[in-house]
Amino acid sequence: MRSSGGVLIFILVLAILGPWLSPHDYQSTNFDAILKAPGLLDGHWFGTDDLGRDQFVRTMLGIRITLLVAVVASFVSLVIGVTYGAVAGYVGGRVDAAMMRFVDTLYSLPFIFFVILLMVAFERNFLLIFVAIGAVNWLDMARIVRGQTLSLREREFVDAARLTGVSTARIIFKHIAPNLLGIVIVYVTLTIPQAILVESFLSYLGLGVQEPQTSLGALVDTGVNQMEGTSWMLLIPAALLAVILMSFNFLGDALRDFFDARKAS
Repeated sequence: MRSSGGVLIFILVLAILGPWLSPHDYQSTNFDAILKAPGLLDGHWFGTDDLGRDQFVRTMLGIRITLLVAVVASFVSLVIGVTYGAVAGYVGGRVDAAMMRFVDTLYSLPFIFFVILLMVAFERNFLLIFVAIGAVNWLDMARIVRGQTLSLREREFVDAARLTGVSTARIIFKHIAPNLLGIVIVYVTLTIPQAILVESFLSYLGLGVQEPQTSLGALVDTGVNQMEGTSWMLLIPAALLAVILMSFNFLGDALRDFFDARKAS
């Protein structure tokens, strides 16, 4: 857990501070240095793209935007999923059945296709990427929270709160939700990589982040088009994307083992 967390912190700090260390910015073009190979002397540490823009600064910007989209989208799915699942699990009965049938219906829709439809219908807005991914990615969270809530609602502290006249909303958010913290944290660390992949896929299709902004997915798309003679344009962002995804997955597995061990003890 420490190693994967350390890698993520290092990448985040590098993405924030890296552009300050470079003599170039992410928009400036230098037509005398188009598709220049990585080098240390001229300050183009990751080379340049087909417009002569510095790839190091653009890669750092891409990491920022990719992580920002993933974290905010995961937060949106967290809020919707926890609220929806907790209400369904606590109320139970026909309300629970109707709410979960709605979830099953959404499950039958192609996830990526639905996100693409949202992006096309409401234009390729940077803010909409957060909403589109988060608004579709909450279904698994809702199911997990609902299952845990079905168990928690039978606990003694919930019965005590109910007998003392505490409202349903207060029981859900003050008594049940805090006891879901462990499993929610674990699942969020596993949701972020999924959101990163969706954003990268959308950017690869040209439906995600638009110029002059960029993301790791957009950089991979550019690298694929230039990979025959300038392989570094593909390998560097693809490698960073893979490291970020693996680090989040390892972190999620480590947190799951940690909370399982605490529960067993």
